[in-house]
Amino acid sequence: MEAQINTFSHRSVLSRELIAGLNINPQGHYLDATVGGGGHSELILDRGENIRLLAIDRDETAIAATKARLAGYYPQQLDFWQGNFADYQPDNLLFEGIIADLGVSSPQLEVRERGFSFRNAAPLDMRMDRSDGITAAEIVNHWKEVSLADLIYEYGEERFSRRIAKKIVQQRPFQTTTDLATAIASTVPGKYRHGRIHPATRTFQALRIEVNQELKSLEKFIDHAPSWLKPGGIIGIISFHSLEDRIVKHRFRGSELLEVISKKPITAQPDEQRDNPRSRSAKLRFARKTSK
Repeated sequence: MEAQINTFSHRSVLSRELIAGLNINPQGHYLDATVGGGGHSELILDRGENIRLLAIDRDETAIAATKARLAGYYPQQLDFWQGNFADYQPDNLLFEGIIADLGVSSPQLEVRERGFSFRNAAPLDMRMDRSDGITAAEIVNHWKEVSLADLIYEYGEERFSRRIAKKIVQQRPFQTTTDLATAIASTVPGKYRHGRIHPATRTFQALRIEVNQELKSLEKFIDHAPSWLKPGGIIGIISFHSLEDRIVKHRFRGSELLEVISKKPITAQPDEQRDNPRSRSAKLRFARKTSK
C-alpha cells in the first residue's frame, strides 16, 4: 500500500479550463467527487486560504496519496469521504462548485495487480474499490455468451462483440489480463490486430464499466448532485468516451435544476494534447444551478 501511495502520480487534464469555468469563490466550499491524485483539488484550494473542499474517491490508495500530497491543507481546508460518488449524501451542506474527472487514473492502469491494463500479466480484477463488487474474472468466466456479447457491444462499442464473446466462452477460464487480451486479438481480422488501438481495448473498457457500474453511477450522481449545489453553483464533469459524455450532456439538459453553460464540450488545447496524450479524448461540460 505504501509503495502504491508513493507512486500514485496522476496528471490532471483540462485543469486550466476547469478552474476558469468554476469561477471559484475564495470563501467557498467545493466537492471533488473523483479526487484521484488530487491535482484538481490542489488547484481549487490554492485559490484561497478560506476555501473548503471535500474529496471523494472509491480507491483507498487515491485518498491516501492525496492526503499525503495535500497534507498542508488537511484537515483545516480538506476533508475526505471514501465511496462511490453516487452514494454520497451531504449533511445539509451546499457547495459552490462540484467537479468530477471520470474514468481510470494513470496510476490505476500502471499498478499491475489492479488488472485494468493488459500491458503486463495481472489478475482480472478491475475494481476501483477492491473491498466490494464482482471482479472482471467473474464476468469473463461465468457469464453466458449472449450476455458477454451484449456487454462488449453496449459498453465497449465493439463491432466484433459476438465473435469475441464466443472465443471467450470457448477458451475460458481465464486467469490473467494478457491471456484474455491474446484470445481477443486472435478473433479479429488481421488488419485490425495492428491498428491504432489494441483489439482488446474496447472489451476491457466494457468489463471495467460493468465491474464498477460506472455509467449507472454517473447517471445517479448527476441526478442527485444539482441538489447539493447552492443557487448559482457550478458543476463541471470531464469524460473520456462517448458513453459518458452522452450521459453528461443529456442529464445536464434534462435537469430541472440546471442550466447548461457549455453548449459544446470543451476539449484540450493543442499544447496540452501534445504534452499529455491522455487529454486528447477528454471532454468537459459545465452547468449552473438555477435560482428557481
